[in-house]
Amino acid sequence: MPALIPFREITHLFENFKRTAWRLETRRGYAADRAGARYQAFMRGVDPEPEPDHPWNVNVRIRAEQGGRFSRVRIIDEPPTDGQRFLMATAAGNTAAGEDIRVLPRSEAERLGIPDFDLWLFDSRTLVRMHIDDSDSTVGVELVEGGPEVLAACRARDVLMPIAAPTAEAWAQVRSSA
Repeated sequence: MPALIPFREITHLFENFKRTAWRLETRRGYAADRAGARYQAFMRGVDPEPEPDHPWNVNVRIRAEQGGRFSRVRIIDEPPTDGQRFLMATAAGNTAAGEDIRVLPRSEAERLGIPDFDLWLFDSRTLVRMHIDDSDSTVGVELVEGGPEVLAACRARDVLMPIAAPTAEAWAQVRSSA
């Protein structure tokens, strides 16, 4: 197993990238979400309210004003898990801040041979591979600068972004079928 570093050691990348920060989310849910009050309320049928003053959204707006772009593709099951439904329900606040969040069915991602792990890709040069345990908790990250893994992440982004559906569209379909 490669040397892992704590996630907090790469958080500067979210403020210092020049052009793009792209995320691939492959998990069926995340422990941090399940532990939160918003998730618990969502599971009781309460729609999550946008959080425009959340530090994440503030940073997305600042970076967008400076010419940076946040985007992500979430791989979802059919039907989506509770964790995936929660992420779609909360995406409106992120997109209002300027983030482009899209979803793609897992079957399509598998057909395309997309990586089956979570990652962040900064400026098409720096890959942060997330290492997540069986309880859906991040145990550390691997920082990769250049090389074939970064190229594979760039290719995944370039394939997925044009074909993945905007989250709002996917969420509207999920809600109407419930």
